[in-house]
Amino acid sequence: MTHNEIPVPEGHEQELRAEGLNTTAIHAIGEAGISLNQVTKRYGDKAVVDQIDLTIEPGEFMTFLGPSGSGKTTTLNMIAGFTQVTEGMLHIYGKPVAKLPPHKRDIGMVFQNYALFPHKTVAENIAYPLQRRKLSKQVQAEKVAKALDMVRMGEFGDRFPSELSGGQQQRVALARALVYEPRVLLMDEPLGALDKKLRDWLQNEIKRIHREVGSTFVYVTHDQEEALSMSDRIAVFNNGKIEQVGTSEDLYEAPQTLFVGRFLGESTVLLGKGTAVGERHTAIDVAGHRVLADGQSAHEDLAILIRPENLRLELAGTEATAEQNAVPVTILDVTYLGASRRYTVRLPDGSEGAVRLGQDARIHNRGDNVVMVWEVPSGVLLVDTGEAGESAT
Repeated sequence: MTHNEIPVPEGHEQELRAEGLNTTAIHAIGEAGISLNQVTKRYGDKAVVDQIDLTIEPGEFMTFLGPSGSGKTTTLNMIAGFTQVTEGMLHIYGKPVAKLPPHKRDIGMVFQNYALFPHKTVAENIAYPLQRRKLSKQVQAEKVAKALDMVRMGEFGDRFPSELSGGQQQRVALARALVYEPRVLLMDEPLGALDKKLRDWLQNEIKRIHREVGSTFVYVTHDQEEALSMSDRIAVFNNGKIEQVGTSEDLYEAPQTLFVGRFLGESTVLLGKGTAVGERHTAIDVAGHRVLADGQSAHEDLAILIRPENLRLELAGTEATAEQNAVPVTILDVTYLGASRRYTVRLPDGSEGAVRLGQDARIHNRGDNVVMVWEVPSGVLLVDTGEAGESAT
């Protein structure tokens, strides 16, 4: 089924118009896998999720990324039906679900703690949702076998959870959530309790399964690397709001706020007073050092964000060309990373930055006074409004 073939369920158009939606908004809800319109969750006077608008496409792998307390898990729980929506509208494939219990929302759920029945075998755990739906024994057996093959656990059907590793238990939990073929699968930090090697492997397995089943996946994590590697798109949460939604490349290469730039991937940030230069550039005074950035802003207090791989270190006294920026820095620490070295540097304003250089680059040592150099287009110009951030336009 294509996006345009997903209609608003019959009989709901009048209900949606009564909620204040126009024809365009109703059409968008009908096409969406999941639609959140001004969704808010309050506990007393505190809004832990504050007027979120988000459309998740059918079959999309959407990740909610953010620090603890940012609202990402609460939003997932509202989609699941475990947490009630205080205000706003929530639709799954065009159907209003804010007042429906979880078992009527056609969703699967995978938790970090697996939540398997210890007294049931792997096959019995996977069959449980099918039993609840009163499917025949033959259909149950067929679907369980298919689900076991999907997660590559075909030979483990007769084992109990206590006889499995953590990674195997998580694959069983995934099979159980998908065995009845829900249109939406929600995952709340499912790999958080696993070691890095196993976590990396399971990330690839989850991506493979997503491609095979074609369901809409919504994945919650605070791990930026996990989000970057797995997602079609990422929604970055901060203080109960969504700061930015985009692909991994969008968010990494063109963050719209200082928070997104700092949270997603490593970055070096220079703060200062900015003035327009010509029609294309802005000059920023960073503790007495003038640097140029692409773009312009009406604001005076600005930030320029540069990724560590776009920086290099030169010997003290190196002058910048017309297309470059250069500021003096002091090396505070050097970390060997195999294919590269990471340098922690003291910036002119006293803050710290990061520079990542390949093994073919000149090696510098802790305490060296050097020059940090980058090309003018390499920095992202942002308004400095603290961690909440605003884009510079």
